[in-house]
Amino acid sequence: MRYLQYLQLRRLLLRSLSTSSSPTLQTRIPLPSNKPTRHLHNSQPTITTAAAAASHFLSLSKSFASSSTPPAHDHPDQAQLAQSLSSHLLQEQPDSSDPLSVAQRLQSSFSHITPTPSLVLAVLNLSPEAGRNVLGFNQWLIKNPNFDHTDETLSYFVDYFGRRKDFKATHDVILSGREVAGPKTLASSIDRLRDKASLRLVVEKLCENGFASNAEKMVKGLVNEFFPDEYMCDLLIRGWCVDGKLEEARRLAGEMYRGGFEIGTSAFNAILDCVCKLCRKKDPFRLHSEAEQILLDMDFHGVPRNVETFNVLISNLCKIRKTEDALNLFHRMGEWGCSPNETTFLDLIRSLYQAARIGEGDEMIDRMKSAGFGEALDKKAYFGFLKILCGIERIDHALSVFKKMKQDGCEPGIKSYDLLMGKLYAHNRADRATALFNEAQKRGVPVTHKAYQVDPKYVKKPKAKKENKRETLPEKMARKRRRLKQIRLSFVKKPKKGMRRAY
Repeated sequence: MRYLQYLQLRRLLLRSLSTSSSPTLQTRIPLPSNKPTRHLHNSQPTITTAAAAASHFLSLSKSFASSSTPPAHDHPDQAQLAQSLSSHLLQEQPDSSDPLSVAQRLQSSFSHITPTPSLVLAVLNLSPEAGRNVLGFNQWLIKNPNFDHTDETLSYFVDYFGRRKDFKATHDVILSGREVAGPKTLASSIDRLRDKASLRLVVEKLCENGFASNAEKMVKGLVNEFFPDEYMCDLLIRGWCVDGKLEEARRLAGEMYRGGFEIGTSAFNAILDCVCKLCRKKDPFRLHSEAEQILLDMDFHGVPRNVETFNVLISNLCKIRKTEDALNLFHRMGEWGCSPNETTFLDLIRSLYQAARIGEGDEMIDRMKSAGFGEALDKKAYFGFLKILCGIERIDHALSVFKKMKQDGCEPGIKSYDLLMGKLYAHNRADRATALFNEAQKRGVPVTHKAYQVDPKYVKKPKAKKENKRETLPEKMARKRRRLKQIRLSFVKKPKKGMRRAY
């Protein structure tokens, strides 16, 4: 009978060990035996009995229960605390209270608790109708000294507002925790974008910032769910060109043609701009030939040119000081049915001023106004013109452009006045600079006096006064000889012009 008890206890003990979740606890199980066993470290013999085995089993079961699961009284407290926080968030109408007031109420009622990520998730799951009151909950967590936001906890709030399609609140939450935002927050944000328009937006932003490889992997990963169209392929080509990887852009263009897609004008413009930038960096003399090859490819594939195509060429020509070529291209835009826009005019005006072709630059400004793009001549554009003119030391013309700027209704700011005053002081024209300072004071522009330095080449050098030295006798005699020679030669009859000597 006693042997059966041993077997039952042994089965129970082995079952408890096999179902236990603690991998580190190891216990030697005493096997039943009719003979006493001697302990290795003890000289006295110890007899294994049923009572000892039972007590050993009870102690093991208690230790396993305490190590595998937390105490049972903790879970009801956390659930009750989450329910209490949720009830505070649901007290007022959603989106009607200020987040700051919600945070203050939570601080006054729950200042003694220490929030945990599991508690935050439980509160959000219990408050699906709280709306933007959850923003107050987030503010309370940020101000709580016992809690630090992590990427995981921030993703909880992004998921919450994403389920409600409240993207303004999602943006506010990400801004409040931008220091800890990471992959989980990004995954939660993108997880709510599950239509083709949203995918286009993500691909466009990735390509604009030079992450074309990531954008291409995303498009290929979602190809079974959202098949890419020509616009998305054009975005990927532009992304590779922004990153400066021309070979990758051409590789993708070849895959598009093999797949039956047509490359649009925007993609060709991106490739053209990439080619021009690489030529400017490595060999500016090859820009004409390489650009011409891209234009021939456009004509071969039947892709029309637009104003952006000409803007790319004119801008890159102006940057390598090929102003005359840029002007010739500007005059030929009509042959392809294109008209210049404000970008075309601004690039040419800057290039003409940089080349010191002042009159042509002024004419281009008038032409731009007559073409209906006068609104683009804002304060920023005029300030760019002033910087160029002051850089090439044409201060008088810079003042005339400054006057034109005020006539067009553009109010000059601190930078414009500082630029002109500093250049006038450098040219040693302090009176004109003082007049500009007084004008700025009348207009309410907070300009302050600075220590300007005068350019040494504009400083008037004082004339050296001649000192009356007493001549020495040799100098006096040499001066007399020179004077007598002049008198003697004055009586010599000089030949008339055009008369030849008779030999």
